[in-house]
Amino acid sequence: MPEHSFATRAIHAGQAADPVTGAIIPPIYQASTHVQDGVGGLRQGYEYNRSGNPTRSSLETQLAALEGGVSALSFASGLSAEDALLRGILKPGDHVLLGNDVYGGTYRLLTKVLAPWGIETTTVELADVEAIQAAIRPETKIIWLETPSNPLLKIVDIAQIAEIAHAAGLILVVDNTFASPALQQPLSLGADFVVHSTTKYLGGHSDVLGGAVVFGDDRHYEQIKFQQFAVGAVSAPLDAWLTTRGIKTLAVRMRQHSENAQAIAEWATGRPEFSEVFYPGLSSHPGHEVAAAQMSGFGGMLSLGLAAGGDAARAFVENTELFQLAESLGGVESLIGYPPDMTHASVRGTPLAVPENVVRLSVGIEDVSDLIADLEQGLARVGR
Repeated sequence: MPEHSFATRAIHAGQAADPVTGAIIPPIYQASTHVQDGVGGLRQGYEYNRSGNPTRSSLETQLAALEGGVSALSFASGLSAEDALLRGILKPGDHVLLGNDVYGGTYRLLTKVLAPWGIETTTVELADVEAIQAAIRPETKIIWLETPSNPLLKIVDIAQIAEIAHAAGLILVVDNTFASPALQQPLSLGADFVVHSTTKYLGGHSDVLGGAVVFGDDRHYEQIKFQQFAVGAVSAPLDAWLTTRGIKTLAVRMRQHSENAQAIAEWATGRPEFSEVFYPGLSSHPGHEVAAAQMSGFGGMLSLGLAAGGDAARAFVENTELFQLAESLGGVESLIGYPPDMTHASVRGTPLAVPENVVRLSVGIEDVSDLIADLEQGLARVGR
C-alpha cells in the first residue's frame, strides 16, 4: 500500500471494516476475556483484556501510523504511559534530564514517585546546548522534553537535542501532546519515543482519558509492553474507541485550533493588559524560527502574562464565559486556567514554578470573533 498523507492515515490506519458484518466502523470489543481453542490456543493472540484487546490494537496501529513509529502502546492516562516507559527503561541509580518547563504531573512522577525508587532528575534549559552537555552524567539515560512546552510554550530544536542525546548514548523522549502528530513528527527528527496524553488533542472532545507511547524502533518494546501488562494501566475498549473516533478529525481540528490561537495571540500582542504573549506563531517568540522549521502549524495553546500581576490573572480566568475555567486542554471547546494553582501546583517552589501572572488558554474551534469578544469582556471585568 502506498504511503498516504497524514489526514488519510488518521481516518484509515487500523480501521478496516468489520470482516464479519462489513460495518464501516470497527466494533467496540467490550469483553474482559477471550475463548481459547484449547489450552494456549489463542485467537489472534487475544486472551484477557489487560494483555490485549482488538479495539485497543486498532488504536495502537492508528497511533503508530500518525507518528511514523514502528509500534505504539495505549494506556489509561498520559501519566500511566510515562510511568510505564520510565520503569521499562530505567533502573535505580539512573538519571533523567528534564526540560525546565514541563507538565506538573511529569515532574511530580519523576520527583515524588520515582525518586524514592532511586531515579534522579535534573531540570535544564533545553534550548541551551552547553547547559545540556554540562548536566549529562555517566548515569544519565534519558533526555525528556516538551515542545511546545507546558505552559510557557518554549520551543526546543528536536533534531539538535537528538544529536546530542545519541552522541552521548542517551534516549530522547518527546512529549508531543501540545503539537499533536498533525503538526509535528518528533520521530522523523531523531526522537526515540513520543508520548501523549491522548486525552487532549488526539481525543479532542473532552470525553475520554488516555495516554500513549509510540516507538521509533523496537529496542525497548518488550520491556514497556511488559510494564503495561504487569501493572495493567491499559485503555478500556470504549476509551480506545472514543480516542480513535477523535483522531479521525484531528487534521482539520488542528488547522482551526492553530488559526484561532494565532488570531488571539496577534490580538493580545501590544495590549497594555498583557506583559507577555507566549505563542510560537508570533515572529517575536524566541523559538519562532525553530518552530516554523519543525512544525507545520503552531497549535492551539497559548499563555498570557497579566501586566497587573497574579491577582489580576486569577480574576481574569474567573471572568470569562466561552473560555471555561477548567483543567485539561485540546478539546473543541475553549478552556482557560491558572497554572500556578491548577495544572502546575505541583511545581510551586521549584525551579519549574510558573510565574504568578500567567494564564493558559486552550483555544477551541469556536468562531474566533466570539472568543476575542469573550476575552475582552473578561479583561473589562477585571478592570472594574
